[in-house]
Amino acid sequence: MNQTAILSESKIDHQIDILTESKYVFETEINAINLVKDALDERFVRIVELISNCTGKVIVTGMGKPGHVSRKIAATMASLGTSAFFLHPAEALHGDLGMISANDIVIAISYSGESEEITKILPNIKIIGATLIGISGNQNSSLIKYSDYSFVFPKFIEACSMNLAPTSSTTVEMVLGDALAVCLSKIYGFHEHNYALYHPAGSLGKKLLIKVSDIMHKDEKNAEVKAGTKLKDAIVEMSAKAIGIINIVNENHELLGVFTDGDLRRTFTREVNVYDLSVDDVMAKSPLYIDSDMLAVDALKIMKDNNISALPIIRNHKLVGTVRVNDILGVGIFV
Repeated sequence: MNQTAILSESKIDHQIDILTESKYVFETEINAINLVKDALDERFVRIVELISNCTGKVIVTGMGKPGHVSRKIAATMASLGTSAFFLHPAEALHGDLGMISANDIVIAISYSGESEEITKILPNIKIIGATLIGISGNQNSSLIKYSDYSFVFPKFIEACSMNLAPTSSTTVEMVLGDALAVCLSKIYGFHEHNYALYHPAGSLGKKLLIKVSDIMHKDEKNAEVKAGTKLKDAIVEMSAKAIGIINIVNENHELLGVFTDGDLRRTFTREVNVYDLSVDDVMAKSPLYIDSDMLAVDALKIMKDNNISALPIIRNHKLVGTVRVNDILGVGIFV
């Protein structure tokens, strides 16, 4: 019998009800989360308070699957205002322990509490003088014995059918880490603007950080003419700048009016002679405008609410630029 036939026969012999098995995994891991939730007590509160008062860094370490979880926990903490990073325990054995100082807090995660790479760095962490927080499922483990503070998970089973592969344990480690990060962020008074500062490339970061002055058409790229300019010359300027609007200003560079592509089309339907008219004759006077410090997302809302595609931008009562709907959408801001 060839290998393909053997594999096919093996699949037939081990057919499962996929939906039933999948639901079992969900139920098992949800049960583990609920057990840990019910086990939260003063130990967890003390750990949160300890980290919130840390004057150094928070270092999260773990090996294998808990290592992947540790990396994510450190990243979540960092994004929510806690100065944290992940330390690989194997690399720590070869010099990276130098990243730890006495005023730091080390969170070591090992469900068994006996991961070799973790247990080997514990004595050195103590010699350095950093505070050690152990998170494990084994109260009698080396990790918990070395730890200054600890949280021990209640007993639950892994979702793996052999009760071996880290499944439920890594899930509860992840959720516990999220709980730490979120509670700490609330203690710090972390809010949307802080989050945006740490996530400038994200959608929220763009909405809360990008101002119209960051993306406006200005200087030689802005379309503007002085009052009294012939309409034909204003049309040439509008065409050259290609932003769909031209701003009309006085000698002090104060905005007097605007003339848009739509205004131009409506002017031509009246069969007027553009050589006879001044831009003053056709401009929209007292136009809607915005301040240069306005957030781009707020400008976009104004343009959508008023069904216009561009707005003049003012600073200290003087025209400084123009922003269009497409400019704002182009940097990834939507409403």
